[in-house]
Amino acid sequence: MTISTSRVRTRFAPSPTGFIHLGNIRSALYPWAFARANGGVFVLRIEDTDAERSSQEAVDVILEGMHWLGLDPDEGPFYQMQRMDRYKQVLAQMLDEGLAYRCYMSQAELDALRERQTAEKLKPRYDGTWRPESGKALPAVPQSVSPVIRFRSPISGSVAWDDKVKGRIEFSNDELDDLIIARADGTPTYNFCVVVDDIDMAITHVIRGDDHVNNTPRQIHILRALGHEPPVYAHLPTVLNEHGEKMSKRHGAKAVTHYRDEGYLPDAMVNYLSRLGWSHGDDEIFSRDQFVEWFNLDHLGKSAAQFDEAKLRWVGAQHMKLTDDALLAPLVAEQLGRLGHEAVSGQRLANMCGLFKDRCATTVELAQWLDMYFGAVSASEEDLAVHVTAAARPALTALAVRLDGVPSWDAPSIQQAIKATLTEHGMKMPQLAPAVRVLVCARAQTPSIDSVLSLFPRATVVARLRAN
Repeated sequence: MTISTSRVRTRFAPSPTGFIHLGNIRSALYPWAFARANGGVFVLRIEDTDAERSSQEAVDVILEGMHWLGLDPDEGPFYQMQRMDRYKQVLAQMLDEGLAYRCYMSQAELDALRERQTAEKLKPRYDGTWRPESGKALPAVPQSVSPVIRFRSPISGSVAWDDKVKGRIEFSNDELDDLIIARADGTPTYNFCVVVDDIDMAITHVIRGDDHVNNTPRQIHILRALGHEPPVYAHLPTVLNEHGEKMSKRHGAKAVTHYRDEGYLPDAMVNYLSRLGWSHGDDEIFSRDQFVEWFNLDHLGKSAAQFDEAKLRWVGAQHMKLTDDALLAPLVAEQLGRLGHEAVSGQRLANMCGLFKDRCATTVELAQWLDMYFGAVSASEEDLAVHVTAAARPALTALAVRLDGVPSWDAPSIQQAIKATLTEHGMKMPQLAPAVRVLVCARAQTPSIDSVLSLFPRATVVARLRAN
């Protein structure tokens, strides 16, 4: 599978041990955008080696969420559990070349070692008992212990890299003990699998959360031991929830697909997520194409970003206003279907979207507004009492007669009928329009009443007015 290429190659490598939330998906958005901005390749890798906690349901949410947001990979998804033979091949190679060794220290011995080190106020770490060294006599191999495989980590000097977010980061090698790269049952460990995958997939840029910073020096050592220089690293600050806590399922984070089901436009979500750690001057609202054109690693933020639902709704509302009515219509039709209405489409639905979209942040809200066009309405007793008064009823009856007889069912004709009724009854628009809205729409406030009524069938409007 080894690839030789000079193209930018990025990856998103989630673990399917919980539902992917907005903080996670940002770690897919940035590598996707960087690959797109540089004519590169975006790889999806599912790190599912934690068999007990991984689930197909979590994988499905990853795939559905990425597809909804338009973050489709160029390669993958690759699953680590399907690459076990490759990992074992590299483990055997490392043992043969002296890059790794078998360690027979039992768990009880390791626990006792850590207790002694803690008592002596030392950092708990493996002491190299089974590490082969020139002239060193190793203990006798115990018959009752299945060995782990440890990587021979450099014991002097340091490891450093220039992080695209955090700047220069350096670790002293004497802080890093010999990492277990395969467990006693033979299964490879996370940091080892990541390195083999990044080599085989020719990853040039690793853009991920800063919770991986402590893994990076170990991964760099393994990469170099296998004859490869590390990729460019960019470790992103944490995304916090609205209470300032790290965003997580435990702290109430919602699955990415929750926002799809709430009716947010995918481009609005991409816009909002992109600003959780990256900026382009003072630009707040921009298209997906603009984001890709502008994106680079030089303007990633160094501070934690905080999720703000009110800001998300504002961004959602701006994108609703900017989205073409014809593009909104099928999305709203889907939401209307969830409300129990038969399939609707066409120019009439697009016109409805155009009339009401300025009042909405999501397609769910837009469908709720348009529900009055496709099913029965029921105004509240309070609205009826306030607006459909004894003084208004004669005018409502007269308006019903006029509307039933207008030669053309359109906004200008409806407006003329309303004006004639106001003149006849000596009323002002604020005395009549709210009553019309309550009876026809079950709402006291709507956009321009003539435009709203023109999208109903004439018979529906007349019948609802006569029911006053």
